[in-house]
Amino acid sequence: KAEQIFGEMEVWNAISERDRLEIYEDVLFFLSKKEKEQAKQLRKRNWEALKNILDNMANVTYSTTWSEAQQYLMDNPTFAEDEELQNMDKEDALICFEEHIRALEKEEEEEKQKSLLRERRRQRKNRESFQIFLDELHEHGQLHSMSSWMELYPTISSDIRFTNMLGQPGSTALDLFKFYVEDLKARYHDEKKIIKDILKDKGFVVEVNTTFEDFVAIISSTKRSTTLDAGNIKLAFNSLLEKAEAREREREKEEARKMKRKESAFKSMLKQATPPIELDAVWEDIRERFVKEPAFEDITLESERKRIFKDFMHVLEHECQHHHSKNKKHSKKSKKHHRKRSRSRSGSDSDDDDSHSKKKRQRSESRSASEHSSSAESERSYKKSKKHKKKSKKRRHKSDSPESDAEREKDKKEKDRESEKDRSRQRSESKHKSPKKKTGKDSGNWDTSGSELSEGELEKRRRTLLEQLDDDQ
Repeated sequence: KAEQIFGEMEVWNAISERDRLEIYEDVLFFLSKKEKEQAKQLRKRNWEALKNILDNMANVTYSTTWSEAQQYLMDNPTFAEDEELQNMDKEDALICFEEHIRALEKEEEEEKQKSLLRERRRQRKNRESFQIFLDELHEHGQLHSMSSWMELYPTISSDIRFTNMLGQPGSTALDLFKFYVEDLKARYHDEKKIIKDILKDKGFVVEVNTTFEDFVAIISSTKRSTTLDAGNIKLAFNSLLEKAEAREREREKEEARKMKRKESAFKSMLKQATPPIELDAVWEDIRERFVKEPAFEDITLESERKRIFKDFMHVLEHECQHHHSKNKKHSKKSKKHHRKRSRSRSGSDSDDDDSHSKKKRQRSESRSASEHSSSAESERSYKKSKKHKKKSKKRRHKSDSPESDAEREKDKKEKDRESEKDRSRQRSESKHKSPKKKTGKDSGNWDTSGSELSEGELEKRRRTLLEQLDDDQ
């Protein structure tokens, strides 16, 4: 084709065919290279132009789609006037748009990170400011290890540093307050050692009557107290005061034990006095008898001696009254038994004139009556012994003094004698009840109406039966 175009020219025909072919190939190579270079430059130019247009479009963001961007470009006058840009390869335009969106996304992420860092920095500064605020309260003595949130809330809530803490995540103002108080409490043991060292250097000892103001005045007199917490000082004072009160209670108990031993020794001295102290004795009259006794000298107050003597006389009088009433009861019981015996003898004498024709009938009747009377008698003796046991038990509870030992021994002997009498009475009754067993016919003739008789009639029939048995023997 080149030969048809340039075949008539002298220049074309001036050289040989081989040279013409070589020159033609060289020209094609250079033209091809030149076109590629121009296309590259055009592509670069269009890329830069589109990139500048996208950068200047404020409505294009990291979330804009390609279809939305195409519409924005058509509305852009710069893009509409540039024909070469409109003829730009679609693939190149899409790639340019994607790179632009990625750049916007990166910028957005970086902005978010910066914003997050700024917010965290602001929150940290708010916490630091609130911490400084708590330090100020502690320095002024308003905040200490014994403080509570409710007490200090009116003061804390009125400060702007507390208001800045509201609504932000992480540790709240209440959390920081609690952490601060816990830190102060954790310093208690170390600060208590410092307080003890200060007291030791000053030679000051906390007693029961020591006031907190005096304690604080001693502690505050040294430079070491400047770092001490007011609440820990109060806690240390309470601890030392409790120890002082415990020592005082122990001392009072020891004094009470000593005084009790002295009182016991004083009462023993009065009890062992020779001659014994009478009930109508007066302390002023017998005082000189015990002046040289150690128990007397141990009680230094005269009023205490009189009190102990009065208590001793009261106990002595009570024991004498108890002993007298017991003897009186014993004599009444003896008289009662004597009257019963005499009544039994007189009743038996009056019944000697009964006829012997009624002996069999009375003997059968008296068996039934004697059984009922013996059961009644045994029940009365059981109740009597039970009542006596209760009385003796009460006496044992009441008589705690050494003088009551003899009385208990005497009561025991009396109880044994009465028990022996009851046993002998029951043995004699059992002998009279079973002399000979009757046949079924005789036993069927017994009169059981004695159970409906009075106790006096039963007793009378029993005595009659005993007299009849004595006559038979």
